[in-house]
Amino acid sequence: MQNDEMIWQVINHQFCSYKSNLQKALSDKRQFCKHPYSTTGVCNRSSCPLANSKYATVKEENGRIHLYIKTVERAHSPKNLWEKIYLSRNYSKALAQLDEHLAYFPKAQVHRNKQRLTKIHQYLLRMRKLKLREINGTKAKLSRVHKKVEQREERREKKALVAAKIEANIEKELMERLAKGTYGDIYNFPEVPYQKALESLAEKEREEESESEEELETEDEEEEESEDEEEGIVEYVEDLEEE
Repeated sequence: MQNDEMIWQVINHQFCSYKSNLQKALSDKRQFCKHPYSTTGVCNRSSCPLANSKYATVKEENGRIHLYIKTVERAHSPKNLWEKIYLSRNYSKALAQLDEHLAYFPKAQVHRNKQRLTKIHQYLLRMRKLKLREINGTKAKLSRVHKKVEQREERREKKALVAAKIEANIEKELMERLAKGTYGDIYNFPEVPYQKALESLAEKEREEESESEEELETEDEEEEESEDEEEGIVEYVEDLEEE
C-alpha cells in the first residue's frame, strides 16, 4: 500500500529529481516542481503528484484538453497509473465533466484544475484566432527591433551631422577669404571645397550681373514711359517778350 506521508518526507528532506530551486537571495529560497502532471508547479505537500494517492491534473496536447486522474489501485503498473479523459471543446461542458469526474476529490484540487482549464482554454482561443488571421492574410507582420543597431545608427547620424556642419563652416570661411583675396595666387588647399567655393562665387557674380541688368532695364523702361507720357502733354506759355 502506498504511504503518502512517507513519500513526502523522503521527497522533502532528501532528494527528488523533479525539485528545482530558485534562489534570489540567501534568505529567500523557493522550490518548484518540474513534474509534467503538477497542477501548480510549486513544490509542496498538497501539489505534489508523487505524494498524493488522489490526484488529478488538466493538460493540453495538440490543441486538445485532457483530464489525467491518478488511480492508486494501479500503482503496481506505472504505465497505467494515470487515466486519460478527453474533455469537450465547449468550456461549460468541460467544467461539467470536471465536476463529474472529480466529485470525490478535495475542493482545493478541483478549484486548481478549473483554474488550469480556464487558462488553457483562453490561450487555445487566442491561438485559433491568430491562425485564422494568418489563413485569411490579415495577420500583422511582426518585425524584430534591433536596439543595438538602432543605437549605432543614431551615433553615426550624429557624427555625420557634426561633420557636415564642420564642412559647411569650412566652405563658408573659404569663400569669404577667396572673396577678400587673402590667399592670392596660392592654390594648395583642398580641391573639392575650392571648386565648390569657385562655383558658388561664380553663381553669386551671375546673380549680381542679372540683378544689375534687370535694374538697368527697369530704369530704361521707366524713362521711355516718362517720355511717352510727355509726348501728349499740351502746355500753355506766355508770349515772347518784344526785343
